[in-house]
Amino acid sequence: MTTPGIATEAAAPEPTAEPTAEPSVAQPPATASAPDPAALTVVPARHPWRWAAAVAVLVLVAQFLHGLATNPAWDWATFADFAASGTVLRAVGVTLQLTVYGTLLGFALGVVLAFMRLSRNPVLQTVAWVYIWAFRSIPLIVQLLFWFNLSYLYRRLGVGVPFGPTVWSFDTMSLVGALGAAVIGLALHQAAYAAEIVRAGVLAVDHGQLEAAAALGIPRLRQIRRIVLPQAMRSILPNAANEVISLFKGTSIVSVMAIGELFYQVQVVYGRNGRVVPLLMVATAWYVVLTTVLSVAQYYLERHFARGASRTPPPTPLQRARRAVRGLRAAAARRDEAVTPGRLTPDRLGPDRLAPDQVISGGTE
Repeated sequence: MTTPGIATEAAAPEPTAEPTAEPSVAQPPATASAPDPAALTVVPARHPWRWAAAVAVLVLVAQFLHGLATNPAWDWATFADFAASGTVLRAVGVTLQLTVYGTLLGFALGVVLAFMRLSRNPVLQTVAWVYIWAFRSIPLIVQLLFWFNLSYLYRRLGVGVPFGPTVWSFDTMSLVGALGAAVIGLALHQAAYAAEIVRAGVLAVDHGQLEAAAALGIPRLRQIRRIVLPQAMRSILPNAANEVISLFKGTSIVSVMAIGELFYQVQVVYGRNGRVVPLLMVATAWYVVLTTVLSVAQYYLERHFARGASRTPPPTPLQRARRAVRGLRAAAARRDEAVTPGRLTPDRLGPDRLAPDQVISGGTE
């Protein structure tokens, strides 16, 4: 219904925005631009506290060395007099003798005990476990004193029927001397630790290799000798070397039995002249030198048994030194070539590639 006299007009529809073909993408400001990688300054990470700690350590080391050189209480003249004396050298020989005998006998018995513990026979397992438990529980000095007083405990030992008559017997007083008691005590004590070291190394070998060897019909002893032990040595050697070094230093405990090893002889000498510190430094120097020799032997033994596991073992210190010398020679040759560009040198042409008429270092061949 419309009102007369007033013209009505339909409201025109509002114009709608036409859809765009592609959505608008926000463009970066015209002033922003990607940084040029060549213009970036690379600054290495700085570690001020690390350098401060290194400087502090160097200062402490320098102070210690300065004290060694200037403190008259060290008495280096007395140290030089006794470091290579005949008494000390004989004592070093006794120490090495105890170490070698204790190591060989201890590890031979330790291998037997290790395989007894790995055996399926419960009697062998129990005997080996009890032995290891007992000899690891009793202090070494107590074991040594027991063996030193064997003749007091058992005046005679014999062979015969168990719990019956004796067929042959002998006096223990003349059987075990001081040195023999020390070797027995050290070897039996070492065997308890060596057994666990060998057992751990054998258990580290993959059991599937033994199963494969058994399927091929390889005898049990050959499996152990050719398959198990060469691989177990990689795990055995580090711990075994630690035990040998500990035994070498632990031989000083036999001084309670008045055996003339290194520490006992040093005690005897400084008991006479009163020079305690320089004589202790003599023993310390010999222990350090011989321990270093054992560590070097351990390093090369580990490289030998690591050949199958590592195709490219790390270079030895001697190989590193030779490589450094070759690098210095190559750098010197490059510097000479930069000075005289036309010079012919063997390192540029390679070995055995020089003609007779080529000039080398200004001469002819």
